[in-house]
Amino acid sequence: MARTVAHVIVDALKDLGVQHVFGVVGDALNPLTDAIRTTEGLSWIGCRHEEAAAFAAGAQSQLSGTLGVCMGTVGPGSVHLLNGLYDAAKSRTPVLAICGQVPLSEIGSDYFQEVDNDLLFRDVAVYRATVTSPDQMPRMLESAVRAAVSQGGVAVLTVPGDLGDLEPGEDRPARFALDRAVTRPDDPALAEAAELLNAASRVTLLVGRGARDARPEVLRAAELLSAPMVLTLKAKEGFEDDNAFQVGQTGLIGNPAAGHALDHGDALLMLGTDFPYRDWYPKDCKVVQIDTREEHLGRRVPVDVGLAGDVGATLRALLPLLKAVPDRAHLDDARERFTHWQEGQSRLADTGHDHRWTGRLRAALDNRDHDIRPEALAVAVDAYADDDAVFTSDTGMATVWLSRFVTMRGTRRLIGSYNLGSMANAMPQALGAQLWAPGRQVVAFCGDGGLSMLLGDLMTIKTYRLPVKLVVFDNRRLGMVKLEQEQAGLPEFGTELDNPDFAAVATALGITGIRVTDPAELHDSVRRAFQTPGPVLLDVLTNPEEVAVPGKPTVTQGWGYAIAKVKEVLPGREG
Repeated sequence: MARTVAHVIVDALKDLGVQHVFGVVGDALNPLTDAIRTTEGLSWIGCRHEEAAAFAAGAQSQLSGTLGVCMGTVGPGSVHLLNGLYDAAKSRTPVLAICGQVPLSEIGSDYFQEVDNDLLFRDVAVYRATVTSPDQMPRMLESAVRAAVSQGGVAVLTVPGDLGDLEPGEDRPARFALDRAVTRPDDPALAEAAELLNAASRVTLLVGRGARDARPEVLRAAELLSAPMVLTLKAKEGFEDDNAFQVGQTGLIGNPAAGHALDHGDALLMLGTDFPYRDWYPKDCKVVQIDTREEHLGRRVPVDVGLAGDVGATLRALLPLLKAVPDRAHLDDARERFTHWQEGQSRLADTGHDHRWTGRLRAALDNRDHDIRPEALAVAVDAYADDDAVFTSDTGMATVWLSRFVTMRGTRRLIGSYNLGSMANAMPQALGAQLWAPGRQVVAFCGDGGLSMLLGDLMTIKTYRLPVKLVVFDNRRLGMVKLEQEQAGLPEFGTELDNPDFAAVATALGITGIRVTDPAELHDSVRRAFQTPGPVLLDVLTNPEEVAVPGKPTVTQGWGYAIAKVKEVLPGREG
């Protein structure tokens, strides 16, 4: 007996090594979910919201480097996938979304729940198509998977509900041929880049996630050029630990040492990064950029030599052409500034550190004197988390604290919505990560706003008994938005959150909940959270007035913050 369309798809996913499919069941998906039910080695993970399913699939893809899979049923079910799929697309990680559709004969009739998926996913997907005949399988599936993997993006395959149980005319295994080519530029381009770098006396490296697989070559380049290494957030994983050249991040979450290293170099070597913030690039220096995508070359900052190719292969060909720079003054200066900044940050992480005057004033007004410093919480998590832990972080202040106070030592991994910047990503990404690595510790840095947005999928963690550790920075605020308002001279508005006791909510759902309100109890509570088997939600009341000073604060930002504080303390008297 020939296999059905549903079994062709499911068997192919299993052969690809896919272990989990995330989604919410629905009638159009019934043939597919039933095929998963009867297929050993492939598990259906029923989420409470399709957005969480897409985030979880994207997390597995980012961590494994292979295909992640999610499903959404007709209409609203598929629409709910969209935000998580945008995150995968912006992260350039391969994800296959299989979407249900109304019966084939009803397409185009404005049928109940009908949505044009090919139009809906036009912007987010590198491939999108609707199966209209069983004879299109498995060719259409092969095209979808090849597009997702080869282009590092999202493929959306729509299957009408009445096609899943039909049999293709040709029953054969799917074939994918997914090997990627490793390329490097031609020798003349390499010689031009080497000439530019050899003529410089102060080279700075800007290293991104695209260089992750070329750590030895990148370190050798920094050594030869005596170059400080500025890391993007996504390059913390792989380059932060045991690296005598790195000086942390730049940008709003960065530090003065990284900004100084960029601004005072006479050449910039960009390796596998598409760092988007133009204002943080140096203005007057020569630039060499290496990236696998030609369209990335020069789109953030004018580039003198653009090298399209794999970072590792390109550096292996470029390094023999580089001359050693004996003068380490530029490197030593950057490293000294970085060490000095780190020492100052460590003082901020002291649980007994005094609040700034605004914090003391606000505490006096509304009795928040026991709120815990978020820096101290991040330092405690860093101390007690495993050296092979997988970290996720919500967009906003949770990411700032992780960036500054958690070190990606050992084999730690890090993912977040660092390109799309979505809220509510940390918990569902941790869900996918824990299923991907059941034997490793998974720690989610959750903002209170982000966690509450997809709170229902705490039940997914409970249902599948996933030992995720959810660390909630509970400042009762949309913290990053609050800071943005105040830097612009605006009083805080619309950012306050009327939160429940998240630990009590977790306890009611069958998850261990720990609530921390006293700084003296912080370290014992974090230690207990990591030592407790199973899922744990650690709800820590953090100081809403604590701010993260950017690497290059401006007078305008400082003045705006001061004006905002006056407006907040004296409401109705802005004049």
